Amino acid sequence: MPKALIFDVDGTLADTERDGHRIAFNSAFADAGLKWRWDVDTYGRLLAVAGGKQRLLHYLQTATPELLPSEQVKLVESLHARKTEHYLKLMERGGIELRPGVARLLAEAQHRGIRLAIASTTTRANVDALLQRKLPHLSAAFSVIGAADDAQRMKPDPQVYRVVLERLRLAAQECIAIEDSPAGLHAALNAGIATVVTVNDYTDMYDFDGALAVVSDLGEPDAPARSIAGPALAGPCVDLPQLVAWHTGATISGESAPRT
Repeated sequence: MPKALIFDVDGTLADTERDGHRIAFNSAFADAGLKWRWDVDTYGRLLAVAGGKQRLLHYLQTATPELLPSEQVKLVESLHARKTEHYLKLMERGGIELRPGVARLLAEAQHRGIRLAIASTTTRANVDALLQRKLPHLSAAFSVIGAADDAQRMKPDPQVYRVVLERLRLAAQECIAIEDSPAGLHAALNAGIATVVTVNDYTDMYDFDGALAVVSDLGEPDAPARSIAGPALAGPCVDLPQLVAWHTGATISGESAPRT
């Protein structure tokens, strides 16, 4: 039995990207009098850059070549702060939903005494807003939260996972990570943590070599998850027995040995 489950946030706990962060970025651009608009496909391409500020700076390097690097950084700080305000308002209006099976698995883990943690490249304010709005009865169960404020290096760098492991005081082999993207998977694996991937509309085309298993989502009894790669689901949902079976099977076979 794992001692902790470590969750990514954006795209993993909730569908925050397409109808959350993207919309908030566009609102910030409008507030600043900029004519930029990130449509669904454009934002999907930009997601290859982990971290909101890093993503925005990457875009500005092409959109504002006339600005000095220091001016671009200053603009990023201003736009990102405004974007965060819009995102928090979206969250308050209830426009962002948890992914299937998330609340169920979190409650099951808490009931069984499994510790819960977060390792994300988003800001702590965004994490807190999601937990308080969508998981008020479980938010206190997350004993450790690692966010962009805690790790300067973005995924796929493993820094945020190493921070979380240190605060949990657990070895990587005692944990399982839940991720949704190649960058997240590589960050967790490079920290030595076995990882399950739940894809979304922005990541379902990628190869997730090294994952314990790749599934459509965590599933509900009346809305089963779908196996995509790796060992198949034994039932309709990703539950604790399923996670233990995948982890144990990978450890015995050595097929998904965590990287160091």
